[in-house]
Amino acid sequence: MYAAMAHSMLTDNDAIPFDKLREECGVVAIFNHPDAARQAYLALYALQHRGQESAGIATADYENLWNIKGMGLVAEIFTDDVLDKLPGPLAIGHTRYSTTGDSALLNAQPIRVDSTKGLIAIAHNGNLVQLGNLRARLEREGAIFQTTSDSEIIVQLIAHSQEVTLIDAIADSLRQVEGAFSIVMMTRDRIFAARDARGFRPLSMGRIANADGTETIVFASETCAFDLLRATYEREVKPGELVMVSRDGVTSRQFSSGIPQTSCVFEHVYFSRPDSMVFGRWVQESREEMGRQLARETPVEADLVVPVPDSGVTAAIGYAAESGIPFRFGLIRNHYVGRTFIEPEQRVRDFGVKLKLNPVRNLLEGKRVILIDDSIIRGTTSRKIVRMVRGAGAKEVHLRISCPPTISPCFYGVDTPSKRELIAANQSVKEICEYIEADSLAYLSLDGLLQACDGADGNRYCTACYTGVYPTQWVDVEEILPAPAAR
Repeated sequence: MYAAMAHSMLTDNDAIPFDKLREECGVVAIFNHPDAARQAYLALYALQHRGQESAGIATADYENLWNIKGMGLVAEIFTDDVLDKLPGPLAIGHTRYSTTGDSALLNAQPIRVDSTKGLIAIAHNGNLVQLGNLRARLEREGAIFQTTSDSEIIVQLIAHSQEVTLIDAIADSLRQVEGAFSIVMMTRDRIFAARDARGFRPLSMGRIANADGTETIVFASETCAFDLLRATYEREVKPGELVMVSRDGVTSRQFSSGIPQTSCVFEHVYFSRPDSMVFGRWVQESREEMGRQLARETPVEADLVVPVPDSGVTAAIGYAAESGIPFRFGLIRNHYVGRTFIEPEQRVRDFGVKLKLNPVRNLLEGKRVILIDDSIIRGTTSRKIVRMVRGAGAKEVHLRISCPPTISPCFYGVDTPSKRELIAANQSVKEICEYIEADSLAYLSLDGLLQACDGADGNRYCTACYTGVYPTQWVDVEEILPAPAAR
């Protein structure tokens, strides 16, 4: 029933150059470093993959608080001259791709608010739900919102809290919001870090040993940022935990407990860098094991295992190791493509993908090829890549995906297309295979994915994008309704 609709919806002239889910955001915090702004800059540079839309850094020196943000990449915004305008030993930073709120400078973070509790800057990774009633209540109480971002809700709740101390007000505000949040906050003299009670998004804590015998405390969305800062990983911020860092040291409290952890499994599938430890497990290990599981579940006779770079590389290594089929870089990615480019006439088919990927013809010609990728979202890019490999002379093209079919949108900090746009929500695996023009198509099973991520009990990860079963009560009904029948 849905095959005809999908063919009309997904065309060769689709303007999406690379059909992937969008990363959500990355956050960092630095306490007690003489050049905190540059430390935050380096950490954000390591987290650039989590968002390329805007970036910002706020700093404090125990008396004043500065905030600079802009649209674009971290290195484009924060030149040496700009960083010189951000003094102080405290800093928080953010790199963003919008999932809630407009793509505009006013929604870039950190967001700075002068409230009854003092100056507060906040940076947020995730997505809050059930915001309409909260926002309306706060506006009735006199709150004036500067942005359309959901992140400002938390600061306004802090400002309107009846709790006397700031840390109590923060804990009170976090208990009132639902959804995904890994946040860092800063006042003139303190840093705060917190994760939602379900632990949807990652957030880790580390330390830098300074030459003068003092320590710098750092927080980051991924541990790959610690490597650049020469920080030692200490631990994750626990789900439902609020950590405060001041000149008196580090203190911690649980603002919420007793809720099952449901961390986002897609952090291991795609979002996080392979050199990061996320949710207590190295991403590299998870992705290699996804490839091994995929080879066990869906074997096929072939001559080469070829990753779709870069996201399919690690799983392809695991698939090749388990199957014994040689691994080859049969597709080369151009890493120097900017965010914009001059496109030739639209009749040049598949130009967007060809700009980023190019086949190695002498490796592929006459071969039976297994292509490994992390996911299929709309199917447009997969179809173009299969055509590209076949056009380079491959005799057979078998596509293997290192996660289950994506059938439902995410409401917890990932920019997912609606269910009507998700090809696996509307077509069978056989129909998708026919659409992308592969000789065969297979996905990793949900059990295989959870085993690869060391979460086979099913209680550790959120898998709503694969099951349609959401860990919170709130979902957008319009997004999860079945797609309309083809007309």
